[in-house]
Amino acid sequence: MPVAIITGASKGLGRALAEALAARGWDLVLDARTAAVLRETAAGLDAYGTRVTALPGDVTDAAHRSELVAAAAGLGGVDLLVNNASALGAEPLVRLDGLPLEGLRTALEVNVVAALGLVQEALPLLRAAERGAVIAVSSDAAAEAYETWGGYGASKAALDHLAAVLGEEEPGLRVWAVDPGDMATDLYAAAVPDDEEPRPAPAGVVPGFLRLLDERPASGRYSAPSLLVEGR
Repeated sequence: MPVAIITGASKGLGRALAEALAARGWDLVLDARTAAVLRETAAGLDAYGTRVTALPGDVTDAAHRSELVAAAAGLGGVDLLVNNASALGAEPLVRLDGLPLEGLRTALEVNVVAALGLVQEALPLLRAAERGAVIAVSSDAAAEAYETWGGYGASKAALDHLAAVLGEEEPGLRVWAVDPGDMATDLYAAAVPDDEEPRPAPAGVVPGFLRLLDERPASGRYSAPSLLVEGR
C-alpha cells in the first residue's frame, strides 16, 4: 500500500485529504500539534481498514520530523509528503506596519523552514518510491497582494519557490505547490474572524488534489479549484 505523511492533519484540509487517501487504501502518518484532536481524527479513519499512525508534535522540531519519517519507513516508505501545517504570523491578520516580527519569523519557520526540513528528511524514501510526490499547500496570497496577508503570503511565496526548485532538482519526483482556494477552516477564521461570507468545505477541493495523484502532471504550481474543471 502507498504511504503518505500529512502535516496539519487533525482538521480542515489535512483531515479531508487523510480521509480521501484512507478511502483509497493509503497508509498514513498524520501530524498535528493538538494530540486529542489528532487522535480523534485517526480514530475516525479506522473504518477504512488502513494503517494510521498519529504523531502529535510541532513540525519545527527536527526530532519530530525524524519521528514522522521513521514511522512512514516502518509502514513501507514515503510515496507522498503533504506539507500542510501552516502558521499565520498574527491572529487575526494585521497590516505590515503592525506585523510583529516574531510572528513573521514563526510563519517562515513553520511554513518554509520546517517544510523544507521534512522534505530533506523524507527525500531518500521519496526517491526510492516508484511514484514519489510532494505537495506543498500554498495560497492565493502567495501570488496576489491582499491587505493584511503580507506576512503569511510572503511565507507561502517562499514555499512555492522552494517547491519549484525542488521540482527542477528532483526530476524523478512530482512536486506540486497547490493553492486550495477559499475554504471554511479554523485557520481562515483565525485570520479574518469578522468575515461572515460563506466558504466551501475543504472536502470540496480534495478531488483536485486526487487528480494530481491520478494524472501526475509535471511539477509546478496548481489551483485545486481549477483542477475540478473538466479539461483543465
